[in-house]
Amino acid sequence: MTPNSILPTDGGSLIGRAWMPGPNGGEPRVVSIADGGIFDITDRFGTVAELLNEPDLAVNACPRPGLDQRLGDLVDFLPEAAGTGLSRNRPHLLAPCDLQPIKASGVTFLVSLKERVIEEAARGDPAKAAALRREISNELDRRLTNIRPGSAQAAAAKEWLTANHLWSQYLEVAIGPDAEIFSKAPPMSAVGVGANIGILRRSEWNNPEPEIVLAINRNGDIVGATLGNDVNLRDFEGRSALLLGRAKDNNASCAVVPFIRLFDGSFGIDDVRAAELSLNIEGTDGFKLHAISRMQEISRDPEDLVRQTIGPHHQYPDGVMLFLGSMFAPTQDRDLPGRGFTHKVEDVVSISSPKLGTLINRVEYCDAIELWTFGITELLKLARMRRAPA
Repeated sequence: MTPNSILPTDGGSLIGRAWMPGPNGGEPRVVSIADGGIFDITDRFGTVAELLNEPDLAVNACPRPGLDQRLGDLVDFLPEAAGTGLSRNRPHLLAPCDLQPIKASGVTFLVSLKERVIEEAARGDPAKAAALRREISNELDRRLTNIRPGSAQAAAAKEWLTANHLWSQYLEVAIGPDAEIFSKAPPMSAVGVGANIGILRRSEWNNPEPEIVLAINRNGDIVGATLGNDVNLRDFEGRSALLLGRAKDNNASCAVVPFIRLFDGSFGIDDVRAAELSLNIEGTDGFKLHAISRMQEISRDPEDLVRQTIGPHHQYPDGVMLFLGSMFAPTQDRDLPGRGFTHKVEDVVSISSPKLGTLINRVEYCDAIELWTFGITELLKLARMRRAPA
């Protein structure tokens, strides 16, 4: 893992968080990335949430000579490989968000919509899913391609699907007026580049979900973007949508790329709309999978998803991170024919987009990954210690 392998190809204004060892066990620092180095801006902005609420954000985030300490070269904060070298005893990169709740948009692509309908009908059984995919995939394509959510065309499709016993709660949020916006992970729980990502031991059907993640300030303004992996347990959610929390929110089940790229003259919302995401999975069993996700195929505009997340109906004073959804729902058989794809421990997952960089993680069981112990309480303790007189 090298700086060139994880950074955007065209530079940009990048901010994030880094773990620094210290006499009190270490602490996270708010950092800016410039000229191949990591610069500490914590004395000016105690949290990323605070920074993202600042006016003239891209200017304020730039390192200031003589004021912001250079912590080291970016290469010094990277592990040699995913899943290694993230000890609290050495510097490393964290997920770039902190106090912001992490929300996610569900069923925003036709491909993922079809798979959600299929996994629900199969009750989470991947063997049954293969037969259902053959039976209803073409009809769903015909009825739902290029449909605008909340439109008269969508209402007509709903009526036909209901009459033919194909209606699903997933179709409601995919083509109805209201998007699915759910809580993916609590503040401070996301893991960053090189970390292990978690699946439950009891899950037999699961997958990564490569997504663009928007950084949104308290006013509902989109101020930056990054990449994320919305690790998903398809068998749990397929058994019941009420198990969404169990399927989505587990130890290390949310990964976010190490930097937020701030909106400025070189990067903005239109770049998000035009982005392509590449997914690569490599297993120790020799299995390889490659897929592309195109944001142009999203059914709801990112700005609409933001409006449905934050506004007069719901405020986030610390801002919010919003996953935009994924068109990736792998059906490629890995083991037995008809069983589709599922993760195995030690899979290495890479998610990349040229203007946002690369997120690389290694799959492990949730209970075998280091426990999440550093939360908001610990952050507040450190803030008090920094304010205390010497």
